[in-house]
Amino acid sequence: MILEMLARLPFEPVTAVLAIPAVATVVLALLPWYRATARLNVVATFATFLAALTLLVARPARGTYLFVDDLNVVFVVLGTFVGFTTSAFSASYIGHELEIGRLTPLHLRFYHAMYQALMFAMNLALLANNIGLMWVAIELATLTTVVMVGIYRTHEALEAAWKYFILGSVGIALALFGTILVYMAARPVIGEGHDAMVWTELMEKARELNPELLNVAFIFLMLGYGTKVGLAPLHAWLPDAHAEGPTPISAVLSGLLLNVALYAVLRFKMILAANPAAIAPGPLMATLGLVSLIFAGFMLYRRRDIKRMFAYSSIEHMGLIAFAFGMGGPLANFAGLLHMTMHSLTKSAIFFAVGHISQVKGTQKISEIRGLTESHPVLGWGLVLGVVAIAGLPPLGIFMSEFLIVSSTFAREPLLAIPLVFGLLVAFGALMLRLSEVAFGEPTGSMAAVEASYVPLFSHLALVAVAGVYLPAPLVTWFENVARLLG
Repeated sequence: MILEMLARLPFEPVTAVLAIPAVATVVLALLPWYRATARLNVVATFATFLAALTLLVARPARGTYLFVDDLNVVFVVLGTFVGFTTSAFSASYIGHELEIGRLTPLHLRFYHAMYQALMFAMNLALLANNIGLMWVAIELATLTTVVMVGIYRTHEALEAAWKYFILGSVGIALALFGTILVYMAARPVIGEGHDAMVWTELMEKARELNPELLNVAFIFLMLGYGTKVGLAPLHAWLPDAHAEGPTPISAVLSGLLLNVALYAVLRFKMILAANPAAIAPGPLMATLGLVSLIFAGFMLYRRRDIKRMFAYSSIEHMGLIAFAFGMGGPLANFAGLLHMTMHSLTKSAIFFAVGHISQVKGTQKISEIRGLTESHPVLGWGLVLGVVAIAGLPPLGIFMSEFLIVSSTFAREPLLAIPLVFGLLVAFGALMLRLSEVAFGEPTGSMAAVEASYVPLFSHLALVAVAGVYLPAPLVTWFENVARLLG
């Protein structure tokens, strides 16, 4: 009923999803008052989320530059929801940073403007029907997050921002070269000019495209966009960006930006899969995914910074998602979509909790954080629930998606299931070890009360808990359609 009412509203939903954050960027850059900009940031992201919901029932006609299908709607709705809840968390978090002097009013003005610019760039990348436009949008998203990572202007933050910028630039350059190769493969079939870069045109003529050029193109695209996904060994920027940037940006990076880069990989995977003479893209994705999973699992044991630890957890889970999509088939694709959704909700919730912890305790060092369930029961048990969820314990949503991924792997490639389960167990052990250190025992550090809202944290965890025991039939049908679309 609500969706039908939204669909009757007098605006074009695709335009609204892009126009709202674009206009908000300009307005927020001009407004000097922190409280007003924080509230407007929340209002703008909520309006964008409502506009995204209309795409579930109102699908505009395919355009030259923009289009909507079941696949990108998944990413847009999920991204705008996480963007909205993160903006709500950010309002109180950033206010505290202003009070303690880590940020100035001018920094906050810039921060809120860049937040909306990031939402615009990500939505544009997801809705683009032109592979060149998609590349430009992902590059814009990278640049906005680079400046937000370095907003504290400490030596460590600037170093992290520069590392992110340099490695991100290398990745995006590789992706650009891959995009050019796809254009060259399409030019003899589709013709010169813009049409050879339109994704829907490429899919319609995929069987006729030059397979040799497509093969080389996908390698560059996988390495380029794989850098943005955070797949090992292309991950080096991600832990530093998470550790040194504001916690809301950590939530956005893990919950949104990594998904956008993965979306780009999936689009090109579909083109190769439709060309019978091209290489199968799945094995490369599955290999990089499995390497990322196992590598990140071991690295979790060595982390001493709580945000850096959960950054490696994001690498682990993005590896698992890439592995699922690399395996392909209806079940594995369904499981990959479900896991991506659950990971975005859970990991952003964990970073909400970590943001509260770092502000209350005044540190991100795991060794200096003890007994949270005693000193801050609501926050401590919220973190426990988040870590239990991300570790894959039942009955929470990530358990369901991991079970489906493992089941589909056992059914199709039993030998691959062995390193897959091994990687999951390694990561599970590390997370449980660190959780016991942080959440339980004798409390240490500050006992000050948490001033920020818990609503974003527990709203995400509630959705993950419900998804573990019940998935609405329309959602299952939607994900099944997307799984078939991915092949």
